[in-house]
Amino acid sequence: MASCSRKTSPIIHAFVIFLLVCSSSISPVYSSEPHNLHARNRTFRPDKEPQKLKFIRQRLNKINKPASPDGDTIDCVLSHHQPAFDLPQLKGQRPLDPPERPRVYERDGVMITVEVEEEEEGEEHVQLWRISGETCPEGTIPIRRTTEQDLLRASSVRRFGRKPRRRVRRDSTSNGHEVSPELYGDNFPRFFTYWTNDAYEATGCYNLMCSGFVQTNNRIAIGAAISPISSYHGGQFDITLLIWKDPKHGNWWLEFGSGILVGYWPSFLFTHLRDHATMVQFGGEIVNTRPGGSHTSTAMGSGHFAGEGFGKASYFRNLEVVDWDNNLIPLPNLRVLADHPNCYDIRGGVNGVWGHYFYYGGPGRSVRCP
Repeated sequence: MASCSRKTSPIIHAFVIFLLVCSSSISPVYSSEPHNLHARNRTFRPDKEPQKLKFIRQRLNKINKPASPDGDTIDCVLSHHQPAFDLPQLKGQRPLDPPERPRVYERDGVMITVEVEEEEEGEEHVQLWRISGETCPEGTIPIRRTTEQDLLRASSVRRFGRKPRRRVRRDSTSNGHEVSPELYGDNFPRFFTYWTNDAYEATGCYNLMCSGFVQTNNRIAIGAAISPISSYHGGQFDITLLIWKDPKHGNWWLEFGSGILVGYWPSFLFTHLRDHATMVQFGGEIVNTRPGGSHTSTAMGSGHFAGEGFGKASYFRNLEVVDWDNNLIPLPNLRVLADHPNCYDIRGGVNGVWGHYFYYGGPGRSVRCP
């Protein structure tokens, strides 16, 4: 099995698996009306300070693009100037062209190839920063700006943008949506990527916070907030994600939504994954530092147990994998496991509409989970 595709429900309060430090100064404030020579350089008396601040804000609103509803600043960076191209193996190069997409089964069992397409109208506003119609020009990619405040929130500046060390397989890539107040400073569910080739020791990072992942899309900002999101006993929204290994060049490509290529992890980043994957995992995770000796109250998914089902519990559906011949096929076997079932649990199933699926999640600390 080489990769995976699935749809997930973004009712979340924790992780869901699959430096530009800004400083500024204010120069003399100039009028936007070039013919008004007396207004070109304005000064204000102390008693006029409120008017000065109002004037400055009005001027900045004309200079700067509107802020994203999630408070992010998105920079449009030349695609060949993104962090990945600081790597010696990619110096002087440009992002690769899209690869052949995995073939999928039609209902009669015939294999077909689906061409990668530009996103359709219904796919465009899947992130808050896009709601006002913002996008980056061709030849650039959107990068969420990392601020001084982001680094000050980190428990370790040296390990900023990295997951805690843990015992896992050496090579791994992951993506999905997560809530991380420490990393982003808020509780918005955000689209993320991650990679490591040494079990989270010294390599890899979230999103584009180090050299590694190569982004090719000018409309999706990795690390930006997702919209809309599901609500308990209300509207349910999910996204489709696909990771597969390009048979020609060996890179691991990431697709978001219906045929929207985000970019790829170059094969040279990995050792074991350079050839193929040996395991695919779907699910959720939380960070449990056991504050005060008790389990964390951080919720997973919607914060409700799997048994509550659709509209209440979070889910993954239509779980598939890409085989050795670049075919997208139904999951051959699905084993479900919850490390702490009194805190968070999981229930799997299969049907004709959702294929292989599972519900998962829970509230964290409770009477059942001290």
